[in-house]
Amino acid sequence: MVGPSSSHTAGAVRLGNVARSLCSTQPQRVEFYLHGSFAQTYQGHGTGQALVGGMLGFLPDDERIRDSYQLAAQNGMEYAFFTEDLGDVHPNSVRILSFLPDGSSSEMIGSSIGGGKILVTRVNGMAVKFTGQYPTLITRHQDQPGMVARISGLLSQHDINIAFLEVFRSARGSLASMVIETDQPVSTDIMEELIGLEGVQEVLLVDCTCN
Repeated sequence: MVGPSSSHTAGAVRLGNVARSLCSTQPQRVEFYLHGSFAQTYQGHGTGQALVGGMLGFLPDDERIRDSYQLAAQNGMEYAFFTEDLGDVHPNSVRILSFLPDGSSSEMIGSSIGGGKILVTRVNGMAVKFTGQYPTLITRHQDQPGMVARISGLLSQHDINIAFLEVFRSARGSLASMVIETDQPVSTDIMEELIGLEGVQEVLLVDCTCN
């Protein structure tokens, strides 16, 4: 771990790792919207360097995190920090907005909850809840009978065991999101099969298990 606090450094690195995993390539620019104690102490506790280092793919114990600002500039990744009230979330929370070279963007909200552990609660506008400790699939799909069985059944066909599964929806029959944490890695081919299922609109994969 680099820095005085695992919540402010190790957890922040892992939040950056997850945000980077949501991007198909290194972002051109990343904006960090810091909430609560993150906003108050990010400069003195190394949280800023940790978040940027995580976006560069560094592990929490990587000594390069101390120089992540300079390394980001060398790698062509702009970054900026802002403060923002994210509402009823953990004090060590951040919203990360990543802008990719092709004009697309991704967004996530997550918290460093202590001991280097994290909890991600929002991805691209979808309500989610996952820790990043497992390969994690996030689906956006139509809320209709059989969707959970359809998706989990496809994973079973490929010998992918589900460790945790949770569905989020705002109203019956509306768009819903599902978070599936798995014991095995999920391949690109399986991702393509999932996106091809009727009723599925989007599938994302977060896999930071090497960290």
